[in-house]
Amino acid sequence: MHLPLRQLSVCSFRFCVVGNNGIHSFVAYKSLCLHRIKSMNGLFSNRDIADYYNQTQQHYQLWWKLGKALAVHYGIWYQNTRTFVEALQNTNVALLNLAGNVVNPRVLDAGCGVGGSSFYLARTCGAKVTGITLSEKQLAYANQQLARQRLAHLVDFKLEDYTQTSFPDHTFDLIWAIESVTSTRDKIKFGREVYRILKPGGILVLADYFKVPNLFDKNNWLEKWRFTWSLAPIITHDEFVSAIESERMKFSKMLDVTREITPTSRRMYYASLAAAIPSLVYNMLHDTSHFGGNHYKSGIYQYKALRQGLWEYRLLRFVKPDEPEIQSQKKAG
Repeated sequence: MHLPLRQLSVCSFRFCVVGNNGIHSFVAYKSLCLHRIKSMNGLFSNRDIADYYNQTQQHYQLWWKLGKALAVHYGIWYQNTRTFVEALQNTNVALLNLAGNVVNPRVLDAGCGVGGSSFYLARTCGAKVTGITLSEKQLAYANQQLARQRLAHLVDFKLEDYTQTSFPDHTFDLIWAIESVTSTRDKIKFGREVYRILKPGGILVLADYFKVPNLFDKNNWLEKWRFTWSLAPIITHDEFVSAIESERMKFSKMLDVTREITPTSRRMYYASLAAAIPSLVYNMLHDTSHFGGNHYKSGIYQYKALRQGLWEYRLLRFVKPDEPEIQSQKKAG
């Protein structure tokens, strides 16, 4: 597969700017182009996903109030929401409300980021939470915050893949995933692991973006967006539900908050515009990483796609059926 002329010209221009470094510059040029070829295939590995978060964490610290909110997700804005940090916290509140009445649950925060949701669950409902991430930087940051939060008796963090965890069968009452499942290419494998490690009657709640069906993306905004965030192809709500239900989980509830996250999307768009020129200058003068160098574009792509109605933001709830009930139904049949 060949690179589009525009992408090749970016690589070549970058090579010319730093060309006096000889072999080092050529290696940087080659690495950047190969990463783009791989990205165009949409085959992001766990290492790619970890690299995305490792390379862009400083951006979230600068633009996403990471130190205050401990969140890297979209914020939900209601009429009485006054600050961005409050909007980010609203996402946790809304998802816990969707989960229902849970008291002192054992929770897996699947794709925990820097730990904000894990701390929220521990403080709000006495949950004992294990947060897992692929990113070494996120893990280190979460553990630093854990010491400050003084919640080590309730919360711990691990470096793990949520599609193949180390936990025994029937470990968790609740699995929580905010904008993380969209990264995996194999939604069915995720659903299978969720079913295995949830207790009978256990709950999966998640917040994520879904493609709106039957719309033509003439500018390819969704693909451009996911390449900057190391996402798997964005699928529709119905496709996602079918994948999870194929592994015996039962879809229970859905909440569409696309309108409520639109101010967050817009905020990201304006932040990207503000960062564009500084990013371009920095990229020309430094050997930037793929994700770090292109991250500013993501805010533009996601907002353009949202304005055209190409994606939506939903909160979903699934339940693992109570196994004795299933067995009794089979006997009755």
